[in-house]
Amino acid sequence: MKLTNVMTEFFKPLLLILFLSSNLLMAATNVDSTVKMDRIIAVVDQGVITEQELTDRVNTVSSQLEKQGTALPPKEVLEKQILERLIVDSLQLQLASQTGIKVDDTQLDKTIERIASQNKLTVAEFKTALESDGLSLRKFREDIRNEITISRLRERDVENRLTVSDGEIDNFLTTQANRGDEQDEYEISHILIRAPEDSSPEDLEKVRAKTESALQELASGKDFTQVSASFSDTPNALEGGQLGWKNGAQIPTLFLDAVKGMQVGEISKPLRSPNGFHILKLTNRRGGVSTLMIEQTHARHILIKLTEIVSEKDGKQKMDTIKERLDNGVKFEDMARQYSEDGSASSGGDLGWVNPGDTVPAFEKTMNELAVNEISAPVRSPFGWHIIQVLERRKQDVSKEAARLKARQEIRARKSDEAYQDWVRELRDSAFVELRLDDKF
Repeated sequence: MKLTNVMTEFFKPLLLILFLSSNLLMAATNVDSTVKMDRIIAVVDQGVITEQELTDRVNTVSSQLEKQGTALPPKEVLEKQILERLIVDSLQLQLASQTGIKVDDTQLDKTIERIASQNKLTVAEFKTALESDGLSLRKFREDIRNEITISRLRERDVENRLTVSDGEIDNFLTTQANRGDEQDEYEISHILIRAPEDSSPEDLEKVRAKTESALQELASGKDFTQVSASFSDTPNALEGGQLGWKNGAQIPTLFLDAVKGMQVGEISKPLRSPNGFHILKLTNRRGGVSTLMIEQTHARHILIKLTEIVSEKDGKQKMDTIKERLDNGVKFEDMARQYSEDGSASSGGDLGWVNPGDTVPAFEKTMNELAVNEISAPVRSPFGWHIIQVLERRKQDVSKEAARLKARQEIRARKSDEAYQDWVRELRDSAFVELRLDDKF
């Protein structure tokens, strides 16, 4: 055999491989020309955000806004708003992961079940409903996991560090009492065009012009939610900057002075604050809460706890003996001091004035059925066996106590919102964020 023939025979398999590889490469090139590859559009500390993630979130938000009948803002504006939210969420989720915050599958399953139940659906039906909206249960689960994680992070790093003093409550109530309209409640939507305190005159003029543009769009009849999504710098801009129902004491004086003279549906003039320019819409208005009267019960009891040593039967027999002695005229307070295993034993079992909901259901039901001075038969609760006596009843105005509790909650909510926004801003400012959007926006 000639050498050339040998070489040809030897290289035939290699030539075939090269021919096939060439065809495969050409086919791959043709595929690449029709299928766009995903790419990274932002590096966020140790994580990344891809173009597909942004597209998926934009599609979801767009679908939600369309279902609400809200006109969509320009696509570029919507994408920038959502990308910023993705960045902030990514930073929080990374911090949560680094510091040991986790949401296990068991809790996640229970949350999904609760959401489905609230929608009067089984989990299977809920999954079908999600799929009909273009969402997968797997993606929904991860979104819920992220929401719970961020909520726990906020609770740990922000809310648990907040304190509300009695002095703050006193000042709050004093301020509230000095306002003639403190009982009125307002539902407000809010647009903020942010302007840092150290803004130059040129920058401030740009912010002012942007605010005027937003007002012009509102004046032309555009929906407030759409204008908010296009212009506002608030975290909930895509939801129309809704602040929810607030009473006069919860609203900053700047806002209250504006809305108390507005009609429902009216939009305010620009309001200047250290944060920038605000535009408010008064969505609704209603009167405040009236006097709160409840029935209180002055009661006392004897408690026998059940333990590994004291069985159900032994506890009941002991309580039956105590009841028999009470029926024969032995003083209730003496029996309580001698036998009760509750902290109230030293005071003869006296519980003081009891409000509705202060005790467990079994105890409260029995107590409510007793006449004044009547002594109950033994009653079982999660704590053990009780004998209860009602000493007196009264109607009580607890408006002051309720007002202080409400004031504490409102002060804490206001502090929480402000502290959380400051905390998020610091987290964002201290993070490494690289945007790769030159050919997108």
